[in-house]
Amino acid sequence: MTFTPATTEQMFVLETVARVGELAAHERFAEATPDMVAAIVEGAGAFAAGEWAPLNRVGDTNNPKWNDGTVTMPPGFKEAYKAFVEGGWGTIDGPVAFGGQGMPYVLGFMVLENLGTANMGFNLCPILTNGAVEAILSHGSPEQQQYYLPKLVSGEWNGTMNLTEPQAGSDVGALRTTAEPNADGTFRIKGTKIFITFGEHDLTENIVHLVLARTPDAPPGTKGISLFIVPKFRPDGTRNDLRCVSIEHKMGIHASPTCVMSYGDNDDCTGWLIGPELGGMRAMFTMMNNARLNVGLQGVQIAERATQQALAYAKDRVQMKPIIEHPDVRRMLFRMKALTQAIRALLYYAASQVDRAHLGVDGARARADLMVPLAKAYGTDIGCEVASLGVQIHGGMGFIEETGAAQHYRDCRIAPIYEGTNGIQAADLVGRKLSGDGGSEMAQLIADIRAESADAGLLALVSEVEALSAHLLAANVDDRLAASVPFLQMASVMTSGWLMERQAKVAASAEGDPVFLKNKIAAARWYLTHAVSEALGLSASVRAGAAGLYELSADELAA
Repeated sequence: MTFTPATTEQMFVLETVARVGELAAHERFAEATPDMVAAIVEGAGAFAAGEWAPLNRVGDTNNPKWNDGTVTMPPGFKEAYKAFVEGGWGTIDGPVAFGGQGMPYVLGFMVLENLGTANMGFNLCPILTNGAVEAILSHGSPEQQQYYLPKLVSGEWNGTMNLTEPQAGSDVGALRTTAEPNADGTFRIKGTKIFITFGEHDLTENIVHLVLARTPDAPPGTKGISLFIVPKFRPDGTRNDLRCVSIEHKMGIHASPTCVMSYGDNDDCTGWLIGPELGGMRAMFTMMNNARLNVGLQGVQIAERATQQALAYAKDRVQMKPIIEHPDVRRMLFRMKALTQAIRALLYYAASQVDRAHLGVDGARARADLMVPLAKAYGTDIGCEVASLGVQIHGGMGFIEETGAAQHYRDCRIAPIYEGTNGIQAADLVGRKLSGDGGSEMAQLIADIRAESADAGLLALVSEVEALSAHLLAANVDDRLAASVPFLQMASVMTSGWLMERQAKVAASAEGDPVFLKNKIAAARWYLTHAVSEALGLSASVRAGAAGLYELSADELAA
């Protein structure tokens, strides 16, 4: 259950895909020198492997404990979290004005990859905190920023995101939590939220909840939602009227307490409006887009961990000969390695576009927005596929909990579901992202790939995605949505293939570890040969759209 940080791979992707050197050329990121970047990559990997990885199995088997509204984390977690805070690992890309180091977002992203590969469930705590920092930085008042951000950036406090209610999952507009104004400008919050990650625990002094609620006379649906800061402890030091009613018993990510939170049982829960009234969804989407990239990164984390474990097992397990020598096992292992590298490239590319958007680079914001559904959906789907292959390589022992292979699959399976199901990501791609601008940003992405790629198979996929984009823009809504998932996969493979080809070109002439460079070239060749051809095969499904889906009524389908 140990892991070796993928530092050589991470450095290579940072240099060739994220092009962190270009970022460092800007004054804002001038501190991201090659030596500094290398030190952060090495240090983050060593910290994750030494402090968080040993707790992965502990958190899976010795779950957080709920008792009368309080949650106690498993043994060792409090000390490991303290080491995270003291090491400054949450501050890497935080704003300098509030105690951060001001490094590129993609470097903070790399830190989270290491922490999540070490311990995915534990890593959900800083992931949500990062989202809270982004929301308050973008929408909070100067007073709110000054009070909350230093503690959140350092990790001394953590943040949560409160959207879901028993009757309002993906349909956020159905939420019923209320916010009644007080005379002093604060609000009384009342309602119940479910699936609140790290909503209660004993790791930090305070927990800063960002809660969606309705003010009086607000219009129905998402237009009537506002966002509120609801801390566990108010600025005057008093305990706020909120409590954890229970924690969920889940399939995986057992180290993460998933809480049912009740606000205002005694009509004394104080919240502070963040951003304008009725502007809650805009403010929350700032947090959600951050979270969606980080959830996509969880696919990379689990894929890396599962691949390392499967490779180690395959070298040691003898069935006539070490099973790594059997062609079908080699096929699965190679698929795991190549797919993991492909989604890492996609996720780092997306994160680097966020950095370029912060720098005001022309077109970077639109590119980052286009990448979010690809990175979240494709990254998590591949994470699950690779984890499943890891179980398969272990054979019967993969189905036995003690080997650890099953935990990777159990942990990863939530990732295609939360922060907007992957079906919602696909709908976002063909709806807001493709239809919203008439396909112009997708066309620009296609142009960028064509300008750089020389691979015939990838260029064939590019042409098909281009044709299908026009097809979907002209299609009716049902056909567009029914085709959205295979179209997203095609667009994701197209983008990942481009980035894999780029890495192979650099590796062919680069100096460094010859085994690593040979692996990189071989993985890119596999991806361009196998994954790209598989994606091309989805074209017929996209063109078919909703064909056959409505031949049965809802009742007939359920019969």
